[in-house]
Amino acid sequence: MQKPIDLGHGISLIDVFDLGVAQRTGTYVLHEEELTIIETSASPSIPYLLKGLETLGIAAKNIKNIIVTHIHLDHAGGVGLLLDKCPNANVIVHPKGKRHLADPSRLIQGAQAVYREKFDELFNPILPVPEERLFTMEDGDILQIGENRTLTFLHTPGHANHHFSIYDSRSNGVFTGDTVGVFYPQLLEYGLEFYLPSTSPNQFNPTAMLDSADRLESLNIERIYFGHFGMSNNPSDAFEQLRYWLPKFVEVGERITKDNPNASFEEKTDAVSRDLFEMISAFLDKQNVPREADVYEIISLDLKVCAMGIIDYLQKR
Repeated sequence: MQKPIDLGHGISLIDVFDLGVAQRTGTYVLHEEELTIIETSASPSIPYLLKGLETLGIAAKNIKNIIVTHIHLDHAGGVGLLLDKCPNANVIVHPKGKRHLADPSRLIQGAQAVYREKFDELFNPILPVPEERLFTMEDGDILQIGENRTLTFLHTPGHANHHFSIYDSRSNGVFTGDTVGVFYPQLLEYGLEFYLPSTSPNQFNPTAMLDSADRLESLNIERIYFGHFGMSNNPSDAFEQLRYWLPKFVEVGERITKDNPNASFEEKTDAVSRDLFEMISAFLDKQNVPREADVYEIISLDLKVCAMGIIDYLQKR
């Protein structure tokens, strides 16, 4: 297991091996008077999270706040299981996500529809969070977790309506979940800093996503802490690439929908996924990234889910 990464400013990053893959999903630890973690990933990641805390010398019983940026299972699916090890922690979630953590039945149904036979391997168990341990943050609410650190919660729809981002005063950075996309640090070895939008179903909205990005960029932040995966010191690049790729993603969906009006949802999403993959692969070819690079496995999975969100959005529009 990779050791937690010291990001400075009292923040550590634990690789929690979502999907069994390194550098896929991370949990951030904020070392303050109120020990705080951001994101849990899914339940199969919890052993990695707990081991990371142990490596940092942190007892789970000392965790005070568990924050999830949104309730998709790769960010919050393990929170109920983690709470069993954190008797003194409360869970902080977007107001629109609270009821789904208390009763995750709809989350389970939605994920089963997407992941089908792989669901149990990727997500089980999904445990409810007791109501008395669930707290919400409205847009602009501030939580002080240390003498010199406040967290400001900003509602940032686009990826999901139940999504907030968290501005960290000490590092002048933002924990963005999936709002401004996915960072692929695997490509840094090829000299490429690469980001793609995350357009998962079923609340993806490109206009809201760009509005949220504008709002976050206006904060003049110095760091972005991505749910997938890791920290970027170049927020301007991340915002620029989001604005570059997002219209292209939607354009692919619009073309497939127009050219195949009688196709099923599955047929359309398969076609969008294939075209997105070829578009991204052609771009990476020009950057001299070999097709056998491990990152392609992650990108392929991401684009399949992105395609579902794009077609879902277009059918509702």
